[in-house]
Amino acid sequence: MAASACHEPGASSATSPSSPSSSKPASPTPTPTPTPTEVALVKKMSTAEKVGQLFMPTIPGSTPSAGAALVKRYHLGGVIYFPLNLHTPRQTAELSNGLQKAALKNGGVPLVISTDEEQGPVSRLPYVTRFPSNKLLASTKDPDEDTRLAAKVTGEELMAVGINQDNAPDADVNINPHNPVIGVRSFGANPSKVAHLDGVAIDAYRATGVAVVAKHFPGHGDTATDSHTGLPIINHTKAQWERIDAPPFKAAIDHHADVIMTAHIVVPGLEKSRLPATMSKTVLTGLLRGKLGYQGVIITDSLQMTGATIKFGPEEAAVRAVVAGADMLLMPRSLGRAYNAVLAAVKSGRISRSRLDDAVTRIIRMKNERGMFHPYVSVAKAGRVIGSKAHRAAARKVAADVRAGA
Repeated sequence: MAASACHEPGASSATSPSSPSSSKPASPTPTPTPTPTEVALVKKMSTAEKVGQLFMPTIPGSTPSAGAALVKRYHLGGVIYFPLNLHTPRQTAELSNGLQKAALKNGGVPLVISTDEEQGPVSRLPYVTRFPSNKLLASTKDPDEDTRLAAKVTGEELMAVGINQDNAPDADVNINPHNPVIGVRSFGANPSKVAHLDGVAIDAYRATGVAVVAKHFPGHGDTATDSHTGLPIINHTKAQWERIDAPPFKAAIDHHADVIMTAHIVVPGLEKSRLPATMSKTVLTGLLRGKLGYQGVIITDSLQMTGATIKFGPEEAAVRAVVAGADMLLMPRSLGRAYNAVLAAVKSGRISRSRLDDAVTRIIRMKNERGMFHPYVSVAKAGRVIGSKAHRAAARKVAADVRAGA
């Protein structure tokens, strides 16, 4: 099943964020200033440790040992879970705590632990309380409340098992009915409605404490090619992009999305050199940072996807993504080779020290703002939160609304 859009791999003192509950943003996104503690933490890190913060790979197995070894060896900034890692709420909570213990050893930095829990067809946790796809949520008699409930319950259940970031919601405007990778993951084909419901979902997710990832920038909704298997080209003019694709991402920024995920797509109207957006400084630094004013973390979509590597090899793709403005690198094909390539690029000056420090500072700031420096969860409580009476009642309410709107 497509995800972030990620392939599922084979077996192999924090401040409290504001959490607005309405669909209106609490305030314009300010230009953030790192705290003295955050600056000091980045300053004391070695180059090898800083490079490690950029990586979010998969991990093997469902117990902490193998994943903990990777965390310590590469000083990882994060990991991503797939079903092979997830069996029961208790087991997942123990896995998360074990990985965090490894990350924090010897004064280390806690992990971002993420997954693709969009609900609908993209669901990773086999035991999570189930909700329908975004398209169905958007079609009920009460789309705002149903979207809010789905995000609230999902965020609470993820946090209970130590998953502190959800790669959701999908912010693509699905105007191509033949789109093979987005489809019902989107709230629909109306840019205003998608933007509004993205805002509702982001507010609800953030209120639970989970970090939010809006995806896939600059917009994956009008393609007939799956970026897992090819490199889509979207022939929107800049004016069409502004009208169709941009509104949900502007809403995501206004609602303080913690992370925005890139798309492995080519949009010639935005990038004349026809580079994939993930490797385009024009798109990531010029458009997302410069024009839209986004100050949060930028993460790539999975670097295992063909769309990421069809023009460049896996290691080169990772280096180019960082140069372009990406702060985190999701699921490199070979963690060791990609890590060494980025480290070498820093040492050679191809990736400047200031670009590296900027990326790491954003990551550390996000971890601090979202409470990730207090990472441990109650193993005993996890099973009581998942599928609680209140959560089941919310799921029944949403299901009834879907049936009524069908």
